[in-house]
Amino acid sequence: MKSALNPTAKLKKIVLWFATLGTAATLAGLFWRQDLWLVAGSWVAVVVVTPIIFDALRQAFIHSPLGRHAHVTVAVVLALIQMLVWGRLTKLDDSFWTWFSTLDWEKGVPGAIGATGQLIIAVIAVWVAGKQNEITEKLTGQQNLITQQQTIDAYFQGVSELILDPQGQLEDWPLERAIAQARTAALFGSVDADGCAKILRFLSSANLLTPLKRDGLLGRAILDGVGGYVVDLEDGVRVVSLGTMLVGKNLSHTDLRFCDLSASNFLSVNFSYCNLTGADLRGAILAKANLTGADLNRVALFYGALETASPRDRQQQANYQTGAFCGAVVEEADFSKVEDLSPENQYYICAWGGASTRRTVPGGCKNIPNLLGR
Repeated sequence: MKSALNPTAKLKKIVLWFATLGTAATLAGLFWRQDLWLVAGSWVAVVVVTPIIFDALRQAFIHSPLGRHAHVTVAVVLALIQMLVWGRLTKLDDSFWTWFSTLDWEKGVPGAIGATGQLIIAVIAVWVAGKQNEITEKLTGQQNLITQQQTIDAYFQGVSELILDPQGQLEDWPLERAIAQARTAALFGSVDADGCAKILRFLSSANLLTPLKRDGLLGRAILDGVGGYVVDLEDGVRVVSLGTMLVGKNLSHTDLRFCDLSASNFLSVNFSYCNLTGADLRGAILAKANLTGADLNRVALFYGALETASPRDRQQQANYQTGAFCGAVVEEADFSKVEDLSPENQYYICAWGGASTRRTVPGGCKNIPNLLGR
């Protein structure tokens, strides 16, 4: 590599020496008024330097955006040439120059140039206004997020004080439960998808959505002896029952991992691309819900055995041992592109989802009966 580059480097040095000598001859001819030296020196300098400058310009063009998209550059140049040719053929160029020559440039500042200037100023004004509006929207959005977080924090603090007595035990008096439920319903109506997810994670982690077994006289949750509370699916009381609070809400792209969402009404809720890993959706109403792209890894949809499990039914008594009439309602739900769908959940959805739901299940529902019958 070194031997290949040396001749080129030596040639460049020689060329630069000739260019320097030519420039010196030009300056000398200019100083002593020798026209021959001036012309000869100038020609030598120009002839020697031109290839170097041309090569540098060529390299700069190759590495420029125009050079990297040479086909586009050539296409634009050719299009401009065609426009000029057609302008010549159709005499549009003559019409333009005729109109241009009629402009009164002394009086036309308010006219020709003035109108153009006003148009440019108007365009710039619109652009500046758009940028200002964009910045204002960003600042407003940030302020709304801060306000929303402060509201959620206040809610967390208020509910915590409401349901905990001085001894730190979970209380469940009817009035306290009603107030907590009312606060939750009001807050769900004023926060976005991420805000709803934060509230659900808080309520679930605090066991406020779980049906807990309670002392019949004191109303306190009963401990299970291993650091938790006893869950009573049949007769347990939830501090906050979601009911229909989230019907039709948008919860897309949120994090609801390991949330207890059982027996809640999620009719027409948008769960698209939501992380539902480990979530408890047993007994939940997912009819017409959009679960496109959701992560359903280890999601619970039914109780008991797969062979005896079926969706909840108001007219039937739920059996949490066999899973009959206490599973999730998945009719007309959209499960397109869901991730980590287990074979058991796939069977349950295909069996009890109905014709429209079966068409959206990844992997299809071949050899799985339609137990819903419609």
